[in-house]
This record gives sequence, C-alpha cells and structure tokens, in this order.
Amino acid sequence: MRSMLMAAVAAAIVAAMPRTARPAEKPLWEAGAGVAVLDFPDYRGSDERHTLVLPIPYLVYRGDFLKADRESIRGQLYKDDRLDLHLSVNGSIPVDSGDNAARQGMPDLDPTLEIGPNLTVMLLRTDTTHLNLRFPLRAVIATDLQHARDEGWVFTPQINVDFYDRFPGPGWNFGLAAGPVFGSRRYHNYFYGVAPQFATPQRPAYEAGGGYAGMQWIAALSKRYPSYWVGGFVRADTLSGAVFEDSPLVRQKDGYSVGVAAAWVFSRSSKLVNADE
Repeated sequence: MRSMLMAAVAAAIVAAMPRTARPAEKPLWEAGAGVAVLDFPDYRGSDERHTLVLPIPYLVYRGDFLKADRESIRGQLYKDDRLDLHLSVNGSIPVDSGDNAARQGMPDLDPTLEIGPNLTVMLLRTDTTHLNLRFPLRAVIATDLQHARDEGWVFTPQINVDFYDRFPGPGWNFGLAAGPVFGSRRYHNYFYGVAPQFATPQRPAYEAGGGYAGMQWIAALSKRYPSYWVGGFVRADTLSGAVFEDSPLVRQKDGYSVGVAAAWVFSRSSKLVNADE
C-alpha cells in the first residue's frame, strides 16, 4: 500500500502536463504511462532522504468541470480571462518513523490529502508568457486508507510565471513559482510536534504553533512530443523564520526536491474540445 500511495503522490508532483499559450482544439482526454525518478526529504526539515523510481500515469482531461493537467486534478468553479477559481488537490507521502532517526519511537506519518479552493489571478498574458498569482487554501486529511483524521489546513500563495516556446527552445514550457507557506497549529503539530510520551533526552516534548512555515521556490520544465512527454522539476525550501523552526524534528532548515519523468501517450479521445491551457 505504501508503494501505491507513493506512486500516486509522485504522479501528482511530476504531472507538469503540457499546455498551450492560446486556445486550440484538443482531445477531451489523453492517457499514457511512464516512469519518474524522485529524490526528496522525508518531510520539510528532515535531514534524511529517499530516491525512488516509480511508474506514473499520464492523464489529461479537459471537461467543463473536471480537469486534470499540469496544474492538478481539480473541479472548475469559475473562469474568465483574468480569474480562475477551482477546487484542487495535493498531498504528502507516508513516512515510516522506524526508518527516520529523528522520529524513532514515534507514530508513522500517514499520507495526507489536501483539498480546497485555489484562486488564480492573471496579471500578464501573452502568446509566450503567463504571469499570475495563486491562492490555494486546502484542508488536510491524514489517512491510512482505513481511518481519516482532520489535520488542519495549509495556505501556499505563489507568484507564478510560465514561458512557452522560448526556453530552451520551441515546444518547451518553463515555469517558475515562489511563495510563503502558512499552516494551522494542528497541521504543524502533525509533522513537527512531539507529544510528552514520545519525548527523549535528545528529543524534548514540543508543541508547534500556527502561522508562517517558510518559503518555497519551484522550477519546472516540460515538453510534449506527438506520442510522448518529458519533464522535470526542482523545489527548494527554507524553514528559516518558521513558527516551528526550533522543533527537535527540524534537522535542517534548507532542503530541496528534484524529479524527472517521461511518459508515453498511447491513447486519446477522438472528441475534440476547445482548450486554453
């Protein structure tokens, strides 16, 4: 089950699906499969890492309400030339505390599902450049697929810019995003809190507060060929100034994640729809 959950999260992380800079007729859906290589910390602030090679699905769906593309899997609520409001999802991978020195003897971290509204405000739109602000606010649910628990909320506003057909050449999409991370007390304690019964001389009890949780910077590059897709990303994090930066579970304040993927697109809908991706 852990491998399946990791594969699902990996697919969401590397699904930087291609989009065009202008409206065009596209298949209603496209499907494929591929492989991804990911290297990432166990959690933000961990000094232990994993490298995984995982199978991934490739899915694009361009329905009136349900959409799946490089942004996310989401439900479209409203969209015009400047505003885009939709329900979006995200998540985190499980962590086996027995494999993480900082969490030895503590409960495992179940994978989380994040779901909530995301408002995008377009600031600049040309054939080759999109500049926008994003305001995703998501509720966080931790689950082992048998039980689910409310773990608060997370808010990750970002400024985002996408370049089309410019770097490193025709057909490539290059995106940059940056912004702060905010979370509730419950959310921060899920990752960084230490209950008294799990305290040790090296790991004192700790209760995290809600508020600022550091910064993130993301760069992504992808290209769609007629029958396959390639892409990759780099994400840098800093926890400097975070309300929980003195938690004993924060072993380093700066970290990064990287991933590359390739997918073969083997099936597509014969029905075409107008898509502005």
